[in-house]
Amino acid sequence: MSQQTKQLYEFGAFTLDVEESRLLRGGQPVPLKPKVLETLFVLIESSGHVIDKKELMQRLWPDSFVEEANLAVNISQLRKALGDDENGERFIETVPKRGYRFAAQVTKVLADRADLVVHEHTRSRIVIEEEQTGHDEGVQRALSAHTHPNPITWVKRNQILSALIVLTVVTAIVAAYSVTTKRSARVGPPLQSNTLAILPFRNLRPNTETNFLGPSMADAVSNRLSHIRTLLVRPSSYVQKYGSQEVDPQLVARELNVDKLVTGSFLRDGDDLRVTAQLIDIKEGKVLWDETIDVKYDKLLTMEDRVAEQIIKGLRLNLSPEERDRVKLDASQNPRAYEDFLLGRHLISSSGHERATKLLEEAVSLDPNYALAWTYLGKAYSVSATQYFGGREFHDKAQAAYEKALALRPQQPEARMLLANFLTENNRVEEAVPILRSVIEENPNDSLARWELSYAYRYSGMLDQSIAEGESALQLDPNIKGHLFNSYLYAGQYEKFVNSLPMRDEAYTLFYRGLGHYYLGDRARAAVYFDRAHQVDASALVSQLGDVLRFSIDGHTREGLDLLKSVESKLQKDPFGDGELSYKLAECYSVLGDKASALRLLKKSIDQGFFCYPYFISDPLLENIRGEAQYATLIEAARQRHQQFKQTFF
Repeated sequence: MSQQTKQLYEFGAFTLDVEESRLLRGGQPVPLKPKVLETLFVLIESSGHVIDKKELMQRLWPDSFVEEANLAVNISQLRKALGDDENGERFIETVPKRGYRFAAQVTKVLADRADLVVHEHTRSRIVIEEEQTGHDEGVQRALSAHTHPNPITWVKRNQILSALIVLTVVTAIVAAYSVTTKRSARVGPPLQSNTLAILPFRNLRPNTETNFLGPSMADAVSNRLSHIRTLLVRPSSYVQKYGSQEVDPQLVARELNVDKLVTGSFLRDGDDLRVTAQLIDIKEGKVLWDETIDVKYDKLLTMEDRVAEQIIKGLRLNLSPEERDRVKLDASQNPRAYEDFLLGRHLISSSGHERATKLLEEAVSLDPNYALAWTYLGKAYSVSATQYFGGREFHDKAQAAYEKALALRPQQPEARMLLANFLTENNRVEEAVPILRSVIEENPNDSLARWELSYAYRYSGMLDQSIAEGESALQLDPNIKGHLFNSYLYAGQYEKFVNSLPMRDEAYTLFYRGLGHYYLGDRARAAVYFDRAHQVDASALVSQLGDVLRFSIDGHTREGLDLLKSVESKLQKDPFGDGELSYKLAECYSVLGDKASALRLLKKSIDQGFFCYPYFISDPLLENIRGEAQYATLIEAARQRHQQFKQTFF
């Protein structure tokens, strides 16, 4: 069965290619924004039937706050692209007080590929009370159970710290990579690869003490395999929503944009652990491997080794000696330390964050040579410092933890990427870039490393390169999370920036959506999003900056300045400054006409390592201070560092 076949939908002169996420008219691509294209697919899926506005919005923006106007804009853009009313043809009908209907006749062009839905037939092998069923019989039943295509969802990041603690380690790492700085100025493109997602293992006997094992085991195996150049593994954070439930592999594979899935379940009984897993080739409709593994709980690593090795064999991957070594996960041989690590990493940034920190501290206490535990302890400390007001104490702890991890394993990808992010945000972006390039050179399909490199380029003002790396990261993994794609905004691509933002009802994203519309000149829509950010979290700094801009829209300059000075005073209490955030304050002061404060914050931003020169000279929000003599001096300082960065790395 060919891997090149696909499902197409034809209507009028159009062809919708679901797999490639594109619409063709007479064989030529029709440019559509991703969310507009998704709207088309949902309508076509219900062709001939009315789909309620509320249902349509829930399908397009699940768990997000969206105005009905957003849907109306999507429908309008879609109608324009389809040419509704041209030549008397109408594709989308409005059903008053209800919703919309796709009225055109739709023809499904089915290629030579089976629709695959494999319900976890391995359950019968784990639950001892159930009767064993044959492997081929189970797959055939699943294949014949579903013949209709499923919906596709296009699912779409701290003042300089003391360098003395980590200087030795960081200097050694940077020195090791600096000899290849120019040679690797342009990192290579992603490789053609298998794409794989490992879903959380279902707990067949759910309880609060063992539930964490499902996502933790999947995460451990994913981390082992993520260092293989010809295998693109979706990060565990993107598959968590599929835990503890029956899944439709075909639908999940489409949502995650992968062609292989690993599903499984587990049962713990005292010291005994039974794990059943299977590797599914979605395109070919095959189960490439399945197995039930019985181990003692303190031999959990043995099971994870086995699963990783069988996935490699099932996909027929040829590993280099270096890749083979990296698959051997840096894991403690102390069972208690490993269990503490798994649970602690699982709880970071959650409501159990304090417990996560204590568990990771316990893990490194039990095994002081456990580098990966030190890495995530550093991350936990960083989160405590930035999200839980831990201040200098936890920043210093984070430095020490990263230093320890890198001293134990200088080539560990996770520690290197977290270190690079730390360097970028702490006025040392020139040290971050060689580290990230080396990670990408080792694995061109590392989407997170490319995303971090895009972030570093953005700080230094290399906007074209930042956009290229960011788009490569999104091509590898459309679900990638972290910092927003501000490079579009800084390059003047305002509409593209707004369209790139995830539909999340959180203050940070809502503020930037409002800022995008502010740049576009749509002050009314900007005000709506600034107001919503305030409603979601009025204490967030970005929400308060949105309030400042809201005051400017309404002409309330004095109120805006009072609030802005209050925001700045809060930031001054934190000894660790973010240059990009300081720049936002400079913009707000400029908009409100306080030139002296705007220049002071612009200088602070540059001093903190944010020297995005092309953005500075084109940013309309700085228009009020461009005639000031100090502005020219500051811009020249940013230009010189930007130019030096460019000469060093490009």
